[in-house]
Amino acid sequence: MTRSKNLLVIMSDEHQARALSCAGHPLVKTPNLDRLAARGIRFTDAYTPSPICVPARAAFASGRYVHDIRLWDNAMPYTGKPRGWGHALQDKGIRVESIGKLHYRSDEDPAGFDVEHIPMQVAGGVGMVWGSLRREDERVRKEGRMLGPYIGPGESNYTRYDQAVVSRTADWLADAGSDPWCLYVGLVAPHFPLIVPQEYLDMYPVESLPPFKLHTLDGFENHPWVQKQNEALTGDDGFESHDERLLAARCYFALCSFLDDNIGKLMDALEANGQLEDTTVIYTSDHGDNVGARGLWGKSNMYEESVAVPMIVGGPAVPEARRGSTCVTPVSLLDVSQTIIDHFGATLEGDRPGESLFGIASREPEPERVIFSEYHAVGAVSGAYMLRKGRWKLIHYHGFAPELFDLDADPEEITNRAADPACADALADLYAALNAICDPAEMNDLAFADQDALIVSYGGAEVAMNMGAPAATPPPET
Repeated sequence: MTRSKNLLVIMSDEHQARALSCAGHPLVKTPNLDRLAARGIRFTDAYTPSPICVPARAAFASGRYVHDIRLWDNAMPYTGKPRGWGHALQDKGIRVESIGKLHYRSDEDPAGFDVEHIPMQVAGGVGMVWGSLRREDERVRKEGRMLGPYIGPGESNYTRYDQAVVSRTADWLADAGSDPWCLYVGLVAPHFPLIVPQEYLDMYPVESLPPFKLHTLDGFENHPWVQKQNEALTGDDGFESHDERLLAARCYFALCSFLDDNIGKLMDALEANGQLEDTTVIYTSDHGDNVGARGLWGKSNMYEESVAVPMIVGGPAVPEARRGSTCVTPVSLLDVSQTIIDHFGATLEGDRPGESLFGIASREPEPERVIFSEYHAVGAVSGAYMLRKGRWKLIHYHGFAPELFDLDADPEEITNRAADPACADALADLYAALNAICDPAEMNDLAFADQDALIVSYGGAEVAMNMGAPAATPPPET
């Protein structure tokens, strides 16, 4: 693929990889993202480096694994260190700015942007400090429902913020000038609160909903690590009725269409300002959402609903012959980081595992390419690690039995094959690949040690347990 002059990077929040009509979802309507995919390439197996906001975004900014940068949870936001793709572009003299959600520490930090427009950062510059208390006998279970007190039609501070971000982006594009630029746009939907304008909710009548997969109400029992993690927050057990649970799913899907409309407005603004054919667009999300599968909501685990993300590269950098196609080589947000650097011919010191999506898509499919993710954040009584290689996916829980899924035969991850003698070689192969990336036990201990030090620095557990937003981070005034 060839480079275009400009690059627009759009990252949403909590958009499940499957929640795209172009990905074959039976219900979700995303015509604008479908059109972007028709002008580009959709990566069918894309993943986050950590299924929670702040570590995922820090890893994306730096292009390095979470355990490498030691920004483990939502109380350890990116500060501009280590240097990342934004700094590489600044070194090259490329105009690089952001509009919208970053979830870094502070507007004052040198995070790699010339200007940060209406940035959404972690609450109070510290983030969710109470979530750093992870040991089972120390954890804090906040009062109130994780998804928010109200679910249903209306406007929220998040939908209003996204509208302000889109409006500011349209103004920015109108004044972008003729020099090459990179613009990062951070949208919040479909992240909870699950409040959405009525017109979008009307698109998803309750009778159209697919059944919840492997729901605990139907007798499904979660893996012990997952069950312990889920107990740290009031999730599915916080619904007033099953009707409200169904309404929550409708609102999530409706927020996907609300997001899609905003994507369409950004594409319209590019076209209106004559920049559509000069600008490559990358769309992705920081992580997914369980949307009731296994009785789980939000993210924070290694199942596909949570750890997989949508990823589309569209625009003039994609050859006509490849437009509308898919790439089955597994990729991650770390590859997006490297793509941004390579797009402008920039360089960045240090070793990073990512590769340019342009290069990956130009080669023959590489289904055996290894992808790694990890979780050391709120609710996790120990570290969890995902290793994807070919048809197999390993979930290693420190101190617990692993899970092994054959994604070719079992894409819904229904049957754990870890104890199956017929899968012993596959399990050993994935563990070898995992251990080549990190020592899971060592990183588990390091994460706890860093979190313990953070808690001490704030005055101890009694102080830390009351620091930070209880659930969704409030957006800035716009």
